[in-house]
Amino acid sequence: MKDFLKFTLATITGIIVSSVILFFLSIMVLFSMASSSESETQVRKNSVMMLNLNGTLNERSQEIPFDFLMGNEYKSYGMDDILASIKKAKEHEDIKGIYLEATSLNAGVAACEEIRNALKEFKTSGKFIVAYSDNYTQGLYYLSSVADKVLMNPQGMIEWNGLSSTPVFFKDLLEKIGVEMQIFKVGTYKSAVEPFISTEMSPANREQINAYLTSIWGQITSDVAESRNVSVESLNAIADRMLMFHPAEESVKCGLVDTLIYKNDVQSYLKTMVGIDKDDSMPVLGLQDMINVKKNVPKDKSGNIIAVYYAYGDICNSASSDINEQSIDATKVIKDLQRLKENKDVKAVVLRVNSPGGSAFASEQIWYAVSELKKEKPVIVSMGDYAASGGYYISCNADTIVAEPTTLTGSIGIFGMFPNAKGLTDKIGLDFDVVKTNHYADFGMLNRPMNYGEKGLMQMYVNNGYDLFLTRCSEGRGISKEELDKIAQGRVWTGSKAKELGLVDELGGLDKALEIAIAKAGVDAYTVMNYPAKKSFFDILTSVRPDNYIKARILKSAMGEFYRPFSVLENFNKCDRIQARMPFELNIQ
Repeated sequence: MKDFLKFTLATITGIIVSSVILFFLSIMVLFSMASSSESETQVRKNSVMMLNLNGTLNERSQEIPFDFLMGNEYKSYGMDDILASIKKAKEHEDIKGIYLEATSLNAGVAACEEIRNALKEFKTSGKFIVAYSDNYTQGLYYLSSVADKVLMNPQGMIEWNGLSSTPVFFKDLLEKIGVEMQIFKVGTYKSAVEPFISTEMSPANREQINAYLTSIWGQITSDVAESRNVSVESLNAIADRMLMFHPAEESVKCGLVDTLIYKNDVQSYLKTMVGIDKDDSMPVLGLQDMINVKKNVPKDKSGNIIAVYYAYGDICNSASSDINEQSIDATKVIKDLQRLKENKDVKAVVLRVNSPGGSAFASEQIWYAVSELKKEKPVIVSMGDYAASGGYYISCNADTIVAEPTTLTGSIGIFGMFPNAKGLTDKIGLDFDVVKTNHYADFGMLNRPMNYGEKGLMQMYVNNGYDLFLTRCSEGRGISKEELDKIAQGRVWTGSKAKELGLVDELGGLDKALEIAIAKAGVDAYTVMNYPAKKSFFDILTSVRPDNYIKARILKSAMGEFYRPFSVLENFNKCDRIQARMPFELNIQ
């Protein structure tokens, strides 16, 4: 018995000691990672910047303490880091070119277009861009086609087959579990509710999807045609042949690829482009290295600030603490914009919006904060992949709106969804009764359908919300409500079409918006500063639960395109019932 107790105590002690040691080792590793990421990069002669695109693209980079547990396939990039690094590479005399390694990038077309345009600007320096991939996805080929030389593995392929959109519909699934969605909306084209009440697209939704897919594909083929000196007609003919199933040599014959080469030989190819012998050293700078390259710009002493405020994700009244879910927390945004308004050093604000919308109430509150800010200083909106519905609501009152041609915007309309779970409660044997003092005292109960009076009140509320949305856009854009209503109705437009309709002022990216903001501010000397401040490595370390983070990352990876609508259903009780947003998942491929 003594030996048993002795061995048991020794085992418990060993487990405790091992756990403590592992804990401190983990902290030391994290500290080491954090400190190493901040050291300045020294650029050597004949360096090449390597942009290895294999992961997910976000508006801004954010250190995530637990990412190293998930492996390289879960890498995430910040658009801000990529654009800044390309600009540094252009200006640094010891960086001779950029090497794009195009593997797989989860990014919208407008984001790819913005990076592509930055690379196009880089080429004006006379430096080279070389792109390589084993297998090009369509989006990454579009981005890579701007390169001077496009390389591909001799056994590789290019996914070049046009665009499609395949929404997922949940109506039959909801019926099977006994749930009916009660819908209240304004807008013929407001299709966000369709997956929950239908099994196919409505004619109006099919019309708008066809229109914006055609517009986006037109921009892609036009840009590729210009870079590769191949006609748009030829590019469409190639897409209709499903080039990816043909031998790699066919991609060269079609003019989409310059050289077939194995990955092992790419470094020698790059050395030839740099102009050095194959035995000489050629330093390669990754994205993290470029982030830590010091800017070759004298420090501005004027004190003038041009602020870039990032607002991306779903619009909500209060944001989730989950780092996996990007969201626009209305309460925080309002406070931040108030501080920018009161800061006398801030001469203009660029509001960078990348949002499909969200809470109609929260959108109205942010609209008011933007309007108040605009009274004191110029406000320029720069739209990312999306600035639709609520995303357009918070943008519409800016002095100038800038969007990429492939940005999806508009979607001026709102809707409400209320589940009726009576079928489910009947199936599982739950019964309900009620005692109430007034007619509508039990409004919103999920165990029964809404009655006629309740439905009338809800539709009236949604109608009023749509009228307010129209009013805000009408006042902001200087278009009469009657005229605006004709192009509203929840319809999604591309940035290029939105400019024709007067919903957008200029086409371009963040640099274009900054250029306009600086001109409107009327300052010669200034510093561009980004807001809100990013969370520090240790703030995240202490506020994020690793188990929740890893679970969500695994779910995203496993479910792919189904994760987004699944997360909407999973968190339905946390959503505002009245939404100003575009479809939950566009599924553009």
